Amino acid sequence: MTRQEVFDGLKEVISVIRPNTDLANVSFDTPLITGLGIDSLSMMLLSLAVEEKFKMRFPDNATAPATVGEVCDAVLAAL
Repeated sequence: MTRQEVFDGLKEVISVIRPNTDLANVSFDTPLITGLGIDSLSMMLLSLAVEEKFKMRFPDNATAPATVGEVCDAVLAAL
């Protein structure tokens, strides 16, 4: 799976978690908190939805990603 494929799948997840997000403005550099308005509850929902979509698990000791690109990289590392 490529980083772009993970990014496209992540945008699908974001559209469910944050339905009013303009996905045309989302890039690898988009900050989760200030760019997408992800709070702690949304981060938990995003993590669970990403794990389900990509059939993977984030490590328990992983630091929280700050950008969309960091989420993509974490998914690729866990696959």
